[in-house]
Amino acid sequence: MEFLDGLSAVQIAIALVATLASAFVRGLTGFGMAILLVPILALALSPVEAVLVGNGLSLLIGAIELPRLVRGAERSAWTIGAVCLLATPFGLLALAATGADLARLIIALIALSAFLAILLPRRSAVQPGALATGGVGLISGLMTGYAGMPGPPVVPYYVGRDLPRETTKTSMMLIFTIAGGAGLISGVLTGVMALELLLLSLLLFPAVIAGNRLGERASGTVSDPVWRTLVGMVLGAAAIAALLKLL
Repeated sequence: MEFLDGLSAVQIAIALVATLASAFVRGLTGFGMAILLVPILALALSPVEAVLVGNGLSLLIGAIELPRLVRGAERSAWTIGAVCLLATPFGLLALAATGADLARLIIALIALSAFLAILLPRRSAVQPGALATGGVGLISGLMTGYAGMPGPPVVPYYVGRDLPRETTKTSMMLIFTIAGGAGLISGVLTGVMALELLLLSLLLFPAVIAGNRLGERASGTVSDPVWRTLVGMVLGAAAIAALLKLL
């Protein structure tokens, strides 16, 4: 495959290790795969390619978990997912029109924004109104297309509320699955999706399955306060790492 021939063995190895680690974080916290993985992939691929590979992996892992996600997710996840689906193409068009260096900077800043948002005071479990919920979906869709990261507005929406951990995790995972599909569809519609990117996603997918299962096992061994602390640590580490790579 000519596309993969353009990647060195070291780059592929780094992508596999990054995929395994980011999938572990997904299984542990319910999010984080795209936030951690896309900035690393963007160092070896173009930003558009990195985003589309991240979307492909999110869709693949979410698809095999779909029955559990549908049962456990809050109803708001469907609203956010639907709005995200509509907004994603506009984010991808903006990414395609942005220079690679600027896109990498914006992707790093998006990771930083997620960390800052999680520091806001914790709220009650009451679902926010339609305007706030729709706004989360809109921003999530734009970020899905532009950075392959639907999480920054979604994580504070759920983790910042006093919800059961399983509801929080399944709601976020369902949205990220929808966002992954939206990203791929947008890539096809805008003409930037390539078969080689799907093949690379399939190559990395076994590492996603392995990392995700390990993360889920670890998640069952930690208390809820520890889990919420880990969520903040993951977001902070992702933001710092993305910014350091730019420097």
